[in-house]
Amino acid sequence: MAEAFLKVVLDNLGSLIKEEIGLILGVDEEMQKLSSTLTTLQAVLEDAEDKQIESKPIRDWLQKLNVLAYEIDDILDECNTHVSKLKHTRNKLSRYSLQKILYRHKIGRRMKQVTKQLDGVATERTKFHLREMPVDRLREVAASRETGSLLNYTDQIYGREEDENKIVEMLVIDVKENKEMSVLPIIGIGGLGKTTLAQLVFNDPRVVDHFDIRIWVCVSDNFELKTLVKAMIEAATGSAKAADLQQLDVVERQLWELLSQKRYLIVLDDVWNDQQEKWFELKDTLSCGSTGASIIVTTRQKKVADIMGTLPAHCLNGLSDENCWMLLRSRAFGPKEEVSPQLEMIGNEIVKKCVGVPLAAKALGGILRFKRTQEEWIYVRESELWKLSPEESLIMPALRLSYHHLALELRQCFAYFAAFPKDHEIEKEELIRLWIAHSYISSKGDIQVEDVGNQICNELLLRSLLQSTFRDNKIIMHDLVHDLAQSIMENKVPGIQSERNILSASTIREV
Repeated sequence: MAEAFLKVVLDNLGSLIKEEIGLILGVDEEMQKLSSTLTTLQAVLEDAEDKQIESKPIRDWLQKLNVLAYEIDDILDECNTHVSKLKHTRNKLSRYSLQKILYRHKIGRRMKQVTKQLDGVATERTKFHLREMPVDRLREVAASRETGSLLNYTDQIYGREEDENKIVEMLVIDVKENKEMSVLPIIGIGGLGKTTLAQLVFNDPRVVDHFDIRIWVCVSDNFELKTLVKAMIEAATGSAKAADLQQLDVVERQLWELLSQKRYLIVLDDVWNDQQEKWFELKDTLSCGSTGASIIVTTRQKKVADIMGTLPAHCLNGLSDENCWMLLRSRAFGPKEEVSPQLEMIGNEIVKKCVGVPLAAKALGGILRFKRTQEEWIYVRESELWKLSPEESLIMPALRLSYHHLALELRQCFAYFAAFPKDHEIEKEELIRLWIAHSYISSKGDIQVEDVGNQICNELLLRSLLQSTFRDNKIIMHDLVHDLAQSIMENKVPGIQSERNILSASTIREV
């Protein structure tokens, strides 16, 4: 979040320097110094934003930087306004008028003060050993967990029978005569159980009997053709020999021989790639199977499903409160342990926090595993998921992956939704106008700022971070995704303050 806002401040600084406003006011040197220090800090911000999840000192350091960035932004706004007034005054005040001299002294003193504070923050960063990264490079995302095809049958799975049957019937009946390769996307937010559903289908006896060969590949961030082809060969043969092969042509031919004229099922789990050309390359390599050859793709992004899918996407819905309670109960209690009516009553209220997401039910069940008093259960019931520590809750780290995959310009626009209450619906045009008012977005060349906002809103919809109500073109955010936005925006939006942050709520900017 600091990374995104600091870019806005630097852009403002750069434009003011280019417009010679600093020169007019006699503070050009201070502006250049500020710009240099901010640019230096921006190089370490990506690493800081990734590490702050588990480090309170880094989280507090980022908050100090945010406060100073807002202060600098306020000063720049005042400079811009003052010079605008000077340019439009009737009597064309001279360069050395008393009004200008007094304002130079005032603004120069403020800029020196904030530069001194910023230098202190810049010096403090050295103790965190943060990595410097080029600001304009493609963002690397921390690797997500690796998945496999085997189900852990010690875990109870609830409420997915209908989804499983629908997908199995589509694969073994509806598309069995399709000559072209069929691609079925499964879409849902993080933690909804896409991988579990794919595992259920992959291991269903009807699927095992129907396909000649089944391959499971956990994709995550690496959608390079050679890497995926090698992974498929290794999954199909049970051997790691493909890792030794270096030539793309060699591994492609080997995979072709394995899949040629066979009815195969390939699961590509956790796909983030939204570059069409990369998919077309892989698709050409896989277009060698017999009729009924199929691929299942699990993804959080509708955009990925639109690029890859040949069949209507299976949009995974949340579990019922009843199924969430059964899952939470299986995690919180032993198999033969009795549950008191009082704890069951509180538990049924706790599962409403899960809003149908199995990972949330598992996480809450894990928190409650050794808690047996009503007071302990009530504490969990009253706590926000995003306020639970990363060690306690698996759900926030899982959801944060979606945030870390966002481009810089999308981050503030996404997190701004934390300013609204849960289940709040807002018209798309109004949301875009609010982004513009907060200077989160600006025009790009010939593209008007409203069109840029429309592109960003559509991108967030395609990434399942926002949802459309369809009936009246309003935008809404899933409850758990809203928790994610709150965790990012704590101490930046009124009413969203964490008790764990030592900084005063007076640092919040509001009108």
